[in-house]
Amino acid sequence: MERNEFADESPKKDLGFILSLLALLLFTIMGIGVDVDQYLQQGELKIPEWYFYIIFSVDFLIILSLLLIYLYRKIGVILFPLLVGAHFYSHIYYLDTFLYTDVTSLFLFTGIGLLAFIPKWQFFK
Repeated sequence: MERNEFADESPKKDLGFILSLLALLLFTIMGIGVDVDQYLQQGELKIPEWYFYIIFSVDFLIILSLLLIYLYRKIGVILFPLLVGAHFYSHIYYLDTFLYTDVTSLFLFTGIGLLAFIPKWQFFK
């Protein structure tokens, strides 16, 4: 027999849900700041132009996934860690840069974000 541990959960976005999303957005913006800084220094660092098309596209998709989570879409919860991982690995592979913002973002997502998202999962489409 299946139990619903979150039967009394409300579809209303509570403070924990909003704060989790804001924390994830903060670290996403910090990661974008690193990307912009590298873009501004691309001549000195000799970073190819095509790299920035890829990395800024991933940045845009990360923000889109946060918006989808806010709108209760399951695809946003699935895409967010995958995209942050892709962002992290592209920095390591192409630039040998370890981004603590991405690691912190993944930590917040698994440690705090899922505590806010799992109870609301029944309302996600």
